[in-house]
Amino acid sequence: MGRQYFGTDGIRGTVGQAPITPDFVLRLAHAVGHVLKETEARPTVLIGKDTRISGYMLESALESGFNSAGVDVVLLGPLPTPGVAYLTRAQRASLGVVISASHNPFADNGIKFFSAKGSKLPDAWELAVEAELHKPPVWVDSASLGKSRRLDDAAGRYIEFCKSTFANDLTLKGLKIVVDAAHGAAYHIAPKVFHELGAEVIAIGCSPDGLNINKGVGATHPEALVAAVKEHKADFGVALDGDADRLQLVDADGRLYNGDELLYLMADDRLGRDEHVPGVVGTLMTNMAVEVALKARGVQFVRAKVGDRYVLEELEKHKWILGGEGSGHLLALDKHTTGDGLVSALQVLQACVRSGKTMAQLLGGVTLFPQTLINVRLTPGQDWKNNTRMAEATKAAEAALGDSGRVLIRASGTEPLVRVMVEARDAAQAQSCAQRIADTLKV
Repeated sequence: MGRQYFGTDGIRGTVGQAPITPDFVLRLAHAVGHVLKETEARPTVLIGKDTRISGYMLESALESGFNSAGVDVVLLGPLPTPGVAYLTRAQRASLGVVISASHNPFADNGIKFFSAKGSKLPDAWELAVEAELHKPPVWVDSASLGKSRRLDDAAGRYIEFCKSTFANDLTLKGLKIVVDAAHGAAYHIAPKVFHELGAEVIAIGCSPDGLNINKGVGATHPEALVAAVKEHKADFGVALDGDADRLQLVDADGRLYNGDELLYLMADDRLGRDEHVPGVVGTLMTNMAVEVALKARGVQFVRAKVGDRYVLEELEKHKWILGGEGSGHLLALDKHTTGDGLVSALQVLQACVRSGKTMAQLLGGVTLFPQTLINVRLTPGQDWKNNTRMAEATKAAEAALGDSGRVLIRASGTEPLVRVMVEARDAAQAQSCAQRIADTLKV
């Protein structure tokens, strides 16, 4: 049976439209509560949220749903997704719940869950919750109702955790850093983390009003960060998304570095300290230059499906610790159980401080291959997978590229589109190959 509600990262949608309505979210929490009580008599769940106005409504619905199933609730208030994961583990809670739609605009929202260990939950657990949703609710009696309380200084506890991932013998003193929290969950946390490690901090995107999350700022709109770094003549710029699990970094010249480059830099830093890095996990979209550079250092490279949960699955399968996506979801499993924009930023800054080099210098040997991405809209019923012309064009492109490029063709998960991506050392070759393949799909 397939999942009806859960996607690759929890349940997400437009507020006021199914399933992001208070009645469904209450039923969802009630169902989750019953699944938890199959293995634990008196579960406790933590609930955190980002800064969307709808967070208040959904938080109340979740609280009622859990209490009605006999589950205790601890409210964390606005807190980054990785902060909820950390506190779930630190507080020995049964489950962590995050109310967020990550990098989406304020009109969207979502619910995602973390296990007691602070990690993403498996498909089997999500299927068990969906099965419970189809059953009539079973309300506990008054004496068995769950209780709710608020955790004092949840933000402060998470700030200390982030700082603990930065080397004790290093400091950010002397550095000016622009911090952009996307008017999201880290608005009251990110500036303090860098300031308390010694940096001079210029904060932007740290004034949420419930409606401005991700609006023109943050990791999905890095132009605001680039402009601020140049204006203030800062050494670095750090941009997070609405729930602070995604990162973009800018250097003193205003150059933006994506997740692929930062992933290589994190691996290179560890290799430079003689740490064993047996392998790194990227995705189908990770730039080939990173793969080439890592293999030249003797580091294996594996590609997972797009999505941080799939990167995590590959890391666990190989027992490796470093992985990530070009979007800025980065994993360092010896530092945290999930992707964390702040922790990842500190890992990169630590490499720069320790080496005395800029990001550009540290990445001097890695020049990203040009990529061409063409989206082709499908007609209803179009059988693109069995298109012989496309297969022939793809084979010809792969032969022409050899070891200096690659072709990736995949369907969109949300729209009737086929995405044709070609990567090559030569931009013109990437463009021409992609166009020839795309043309075979046009009806």
